[in-house]
Amino acid sequence: METIQIEILNPKVKKLLKDLVSLNLISIKKETSFLDTIAAIRETNALLPSLDEIAFEVKKVRSKK
Repeated sequence: METIQIEILNPKVKKLLKDLVSLNLISIKKETSFLDTIAAIRETNALLPSLDEIAFEVKKVRSKK
């Protein structure tokens, strides 16, 4: 399997890509940002600290220096 990133210049190409998906020739996955990934991880583990808690700890450590 090879993964490539393409830029769609013509909206008609989306239909072609969807046709390829329906033929099971390709799959299309939504690109996720770093924060989306963090949010997904947090959903699976409620014991992880929140972003505010992490920021507070970082601020606390920096103030000691």
